[in-house]
Amino acid sequence: MTIAILSALAEEQHGLVDAMDGMQSLRHAGREFWRGRLHGHEVVCALSGIGKVAAATTTAALIERFGVRAIVFTGVAGGMGQGVNVGDVVIARQFLQHDMDASPIFPRWEMPGYGRSTLASDGAMTDALARAAAGAVQAGIVASHASARVHQGLIASGDRFVGSRQASDRLRSELQAAGHDVLAVEMEGAAVAQACFDYGVPFAAMRTISDRADDSAHVDFSTFVRTVASRYAQQVVSDFLRQLA
Repeated sequence: MTIAILSALAEEQHGLVDAMDGMQSLRHAGREFWRGRLHGHEVVCALSGIGKVAAATTTAALIERFGVRAIVFTGVAGGMGQGVNVGDVVIARQFLQHDMDASPIFPRWEMPGYGRSTLASDGAMTDALARAAAGAVQAGIVASHASARVHQGLIASGDRFVGSRQASDRLRSELQAAGHDVLAVEMEGAAVAQACFDYGVPFAAMRTISDRADDSAHVDFSTFVRTVASRYAQQVVSDFLRQLA
């Protein structure tokens, strides 16, 4: 079974690609894909691109062109849930598109043709990813975030960067009023979840919290990605693959 490792940022891929046996680089659909073996598995690494359309296109290419049969996603996100802080890790149990609004024809956030507003990640893969994340946090692989926690629950995705306290509070309140207790917000995961749902491909995802989706966004994003998010991504994905083996 070929497993895709899909990441939002190149820094999260470097260590995994470098560790591959028999790595080959291929271009398809305007994207670069790295194929090889990692921890006993056939894997394909790729960058999702920014936004839902780019992420869905990359996911379809992984399934159609490379025949992947499972996808795991790593990236960063803005924390929205209470107690979800910078440096924490969120494991997705469900995804929702926060900018989906076909009302009044369909209820707000419901995906037309699907009869639902949320999509669940694969249970077994998500359990394994959560165990790997808990191990990485407990081991203190990022000393600067020794108090980091692992959260599990709903992640909201949309083609809009949520970067102000006003926008964050409004979105969180609207979702909570509808029974959606959102933990984090980003721009790709729900699209990957929908494409995987359409193809019947298991999907799991983790996000490292880089900011609180408000005016106090992390002052040096590139440094955070390099020293925190990428270290979590490489450790967690490696342990995840070992569990599957």
